[in-house]
Amino acid sequence: MASTIPDPLPGPQGAQVALQDTDRHGRIEAHGIDHIPESERHGHPRELFSVWAAANVNYLSLVIGGALVLMGLTLWQAVAVTVVGNLFWLLPGLLATSGPAAGAPSEVITRAVYGVLGNRLNNLVGGWLVSVCYFALNLAAAATAAFALVEKAGITATTPVKVAVIVVIAALTLVISVYGHGLIIRLYLPITLVLAGAFTVVAFAVLRHADFSYAPAERPGGAELWALLLAGTTMIASGPLSYTTSADFSRYLPRTASRKAIIGWNALGAFLPSVVVCSLGAFAATAVDMTDPQTALQELLPGWFVPVFLLALVLGTISINALTAYSAGLALQAVGLRIRRSVSVLFDGAVAVALTLYGLLVSNFLDTVSNALQVITVLIGPLMAVYATDVVLRRCRYDGIALSDETPDSSFWYTAGVNPAGALAIVVGVTAASLCVNTLYTGPVAAALDGIDLSLPVGMVVAATLYALLMRKDRTLLAARAEA
Repeated sequence: MASTIPDPLPGPQGAQVALQDTDRHGRIEAHGIDHIPESERHGHPRELFSVWAAANVNYLSLVIGGALVLMGLTLWQAVAVTVVGNLFWLLPGLLATSGPAAGAPSEVITRAVYGVLGNRLNNLVGGWLVSVCYFALNLAAAATAAFALVEKAGITATTPVKVAVIVVIAALTLVISVYGHGLIIRLYLPITLVLAGAFTVVAFAVLRHADFSYAPAERPGGAELWALLLAGTTMIASGPLSYTTSADFSRYLPRTASRKAIIGWNALGAFLPSVVVCSLGAFAATAVDMTDPQTALQELLPGWFVPVFLLALVLGTISINALTAYSAGLALQAVGLRIRRSVSVLFDGAVAVALTLYGLLVSNFLDTVSNALQVITVLIGPLMAVYATDVVLRRCRYDGIALSDETPDSSFWYTAGVNPAGALAIVVGVTAASLCVNTLYTGPVAAALDGIDLSLPVGMVVAATLYALLMRKDRTLLAARAEA
């Protein structure tokens, strides 16, 4: 019966689940990284809009939007950077099409890119580690809003209180992640509507006070301006580029679902709220000091609305972190650990809480966000580029059953379990990006260009081009392209 379906272990034994009620919002999701049979597929691509919209109305976006102005950009330069950086959401939209094609999450599909064993390293670093870091960054952002809410309730936000608040927010997040896909689809439409209402009020308040002609006293120009524009774009783009896991949330859709609809609803759901919320942060920075965004924004809002605003920030962050923790749990399974998805999600949450406590109680939060988002793009840019290139080269044709085979007889075993094309493309792409970095250190290319950081475009273009060249005669790719 549906109520007795266990949370399966990954691998062949995980495939033995009932063919009904495996994705109900009131049940812990039965599937982990195992293949989703066509008989269990359901839904419509438009469901993806609310999933990504709810996840992108969050405090971190406000912080980044304000940071663009603090860096020295004019208001409209900051808005332009916000729009350009968020166009990268088209790539997670493209990757999401591979979910219904394979009936598998991204963590399994990328075996086609890196090989069965090579993909374990990809999932450990590019999947699990990146997801946990983003979980921690977002949790830290939500916690600062929750601390203010606690203070308004008359409770002093001492260190023990802060720890308790972080744990409670993480616990609420992990409940959604543990119950999984069905609950996410059910909850995120009403969450989107609630957040849209709250941020409509925020928008009216911010725009009433914003200086639409704002420009810094000393406007940068030449190489300095280009360096700021590219650094800002990299910060914004780090959000969409981190979601190489978008197939995790589309894999239950029928194989026949429209690819254009999947790309469109996925990308639009993330793009619109991201642009709006980041832009609000930039508009607010023309009126108040956004070095402390949560406190500064309260100066612009009606007093009665401040607690509602703080709750909305927490809710938005819970939404994005539930997706992040969900994918981190699948990544940990795909690394090869034979544990239930629910257990892996809880482990990820514990690690993220530890990182959050360090980020809030030890280091400077704003500096941590800026540096982490820029440096991590050196890795996630090439990872996104190679995966997207594989989807295009294979014409989004993936054999989910074959991808589930982890034995040396697998079609995706390649050479000693590693696809040399994928491994080499990532190594070369990351190396090229590292030479162009100008964040925590200045690479030789950035130094030669007066500090202009080209790590994002260079890393992605080099990785994608090399992968396409090396995969020209790959037998699995040719077989996929030959399918009727």
